[in-house]
Amino acid sequence: MTVEESQQMKQKAIAVMTSGGDAPGMNANVRSIVRTIINKNCRAYVVMEGYEGLVRGGKDYIKECNWEFVRGWLSEGGTNIGTARCMEFRERKGRLTACKNLIDAGIDALIVCGGDGSLTGADLFRSEWPSLIKELKDTAIISTEKYDRYKHLNICGTVGSIDNDMSTTDATIGAYSALDRICTAIDYIEATAYSHSRAFVVEVMGRNCGWLALMAGIATSADYIFIPEKPAQTNSWEDQMSEIVTRHRANGKRTTIVIVAEGAIDNNLNPITCDDVHKVLSGRLNLDTRITILGHVQRGGTAVAYDRVIATLQGVEAVNAIIESTPETPSPLIAINENKITRKPLMESVALTKSVADAIAAKDFEKAMSLRDVEFKEHLNNFMSMNSSDKVLPKEITDKGMNIAIINIGAPAGGMNSAVYSITTYCLSQGHNPLAIHNGFTGLVRHDSVHPLTWKQMIGWQSKGGCEIGTNRHTPKEAGVEDIAALFLKHNFDGLVIVGGFEALVSLQQLQDARADYPSFRIPMVLIPATLSNNVPGTEYSLGADTALNSLMQYCDIIKQSASSTRARAFVVEVQGGNSGYLTTLASLACGAQISYVPEEGNISILQLEKDIQNLKDSFKTAKGRDRFGKLVLKATNASLRTWDSHTLAKVLTEEADGAFDAKAAIPGHVQQGGLPSPMDRTRATRLAIRAVKFLEEFGKNNVEQSATAKQLYASRFGETQYNESNEFIDDLIETAAVLGTKGSHLNFTSVKQIYETDSDLIMRMPKNIHWNHIREVADALVGRERI
Repeated sequence: MTVEESQQMKQKAIAVMTSGGDAPGMNANVRSIVRTIINKNCRAYVVMEGYEGLVRGGKDYIKECNWEFVRGWLSEGGTNIGTARCMEFRERKGRLTACKNLIDAGIDALIVCGGDGSLTGADLFRSEWPSLIKELKDTAIISTEKYDRYKHLNICGTVGSIDNDMSTTDATIGAYSALDRICTAIDYIEATAYSHSRAFVVEVMGRNCGWLALMAGIATSADYIFIPEKPAQTNSWEDQMSEIVTRHRANGKRTTIVIVAEGAIDNNLNPITCDDVHKVLSGRLNLDTRITILGHVQRGGTAVAYDRVIATLQGVEAVNAIIESTPETPSPLIAINENKITRKPLMESVALTKSVADAIAAKDFEKAMSLRDVEFKEHLNNFMSMNSSDKVLPKEITDKGMNIAIINIGAPAGGMNSAVYSITTYCLSQGHNPLAIHNGFTGLVRHDSVHPLTWKQMIGWQSKGGCEIGTNRHTPKEAGVEDIAALFLKHNFDGLVIVGGFEALVSLQQLQDARADYPSFRIPMVLIPATLSNNVPGTEYSLGADTALNSLMQYCDIIKQSASSTRARAFVVEVQGGNSGYLTTLASLACGAQISYVPEEGNISILQLEKDIQNLKDSFKTAKGRDRFGKLVLKATNASLRTWDSHTLAKVLTEEADGAFDAKAAIPGHVQQGGLPSPMDRTRATRLAIRAVKFLEEFGKNNVEQSATAKQLYASRFGETQYNESNEFIDDLIETAAVLGTKGSHLNFTSVKQIYETDSDLIMRMPKNIHWNHIREVADALVGRERI
């Protein structure tokens, strides 16, 4: 045995394979796993063609790979190492052959990216491994030495599935990409439907899971959805759907969209097909109806940013889990829970997932619903509430409801219209009066621009980009607090929802401070964070961040393609975000940027710049003109703002490269603010909006008898108690002016006073805690960047 072979024997060898249906993001997952294995000083292998590759074996199917093998995979759809069904592996004989093939290749551990069936097969393989390898030894197919070396096989799973049907994880790799395809298709369908006043029945994938149909229904304002977890009533679904569609049409809607999950059933488990729905819409309602079955379009194409990010982070964690595993460690599944990458027992997760289908088969639909992720039922209730919003007549609103004002503050962000739409439709469904303040506080003071929002007016807003009611950066103090207070009194606002970024946070705090002097501000007020910078304290996520990230990612993919078409070229891409490096960091991870600079790390040091230039030179030298070798350098606009702009940085890189490469500046600018909101921003906007309105209701005038705080709030507003001018009393109402923050998968209300005073860096316009900072280390490690 040579020294090199001896050294290899000491290194752990880890293989990765993809199995089951392909899903966007699988390539990102494999890339992350391969490069993390190499970073951990282990040997990386890929198994081609899924379980079929395990059974066939040999160097054509079980390949050792290097760092460059997975270059460029982030932006590619499908799975480059293939996936295939394998009947042989379902039999013990096939698994015995697979066992021998892994031993022959020198594999110690296996990571499988796939759905519940693929992961079940993986865990079965591990559980049988001791008996399989013993049989190979007893029949002299392998030596005792090899038996001792490979007698334990550790397995880890990552979930690649567009259905988002795996229990114990909030999202599966590929689900949001599939949702993006669906929403894009329905947006296109809606346009042609509007032209002809047609109805469209759209079938989406999902098998026993209605997540895609439900989320698409919310994101596109569909008229009706069919999902297996809440089956239609056998004898009444035709009547119910007809009533809703007829009402929507009578109230001014020209289009009808009905979404059918492929596993849709009635409560007697009879399938409901697109043809069944078509017969009702065309036969009973005389609508010009078309059927669109999206099929495998939903699986295709490049992954959206979210899937690239979670696939990458889960790949890193999968390798860590394998390295830390012992023979006694149960096979782990890498999940995402509350925005954190976690490890779950693989077989427990698979068993829970399979129990959903069992519950549906047993007609225990409540149990099936409970086994979905924590947001599923909430999303369904939200959809049903908003879908009934056109039932309420204007006179019913003013008689019993609250006057709820809606205002946008700050720069436009994807999802602002979705939030306003959801606030409005939910308000209408609950009998409230939604009032839009157009063009921010300046618009209010200058033009008294307050107008009621109607159901007909809101049609189509859920999927619109920009900001239909306008937005403005001016705070109340800049616009005139006294004038604003008088107008609040004039319009008799009972609650206020602010949608916006850091200026919105400052505005809410100013209104809170002014409560002592102006009783009209003594109403419940809530902020929904919305800014591509994602720099609002008190939340991990702001509306618009996902839309901006996807726009930037698509821009970078195109720029990188251009760079790879020219020998040895890098692009310096300037990224918006103010003093926040969130967008730069996530884009760096999603696009595989070689270098990124963010404001949080201070000025770009000469030493780091020298190191980065050398790294680029080495990379281009290693490439030797191979394809897919364009390089990206991402620079946040405010990173070393006084010293380096993107053009200057590009010139310096070119000058110092000594001919090894050249660099150009690329500035996407406000492309990052525009475009249609992503499905994630649309659906999150809906969830945040409805929670915000419920917060206003909690402290609203109709809850005065139930809530002591609401009673005090409204008593002080109308001067009915001795507390009217008491600052002490105003302090008691701190909790009624709050920021609605996303912490993991949970939504939390935190008083703006607390956030403003303890969690905010007011000078830098940033939260004090940077929750995404750890991602920078991962992004650098996966491109081989060395830090000073």
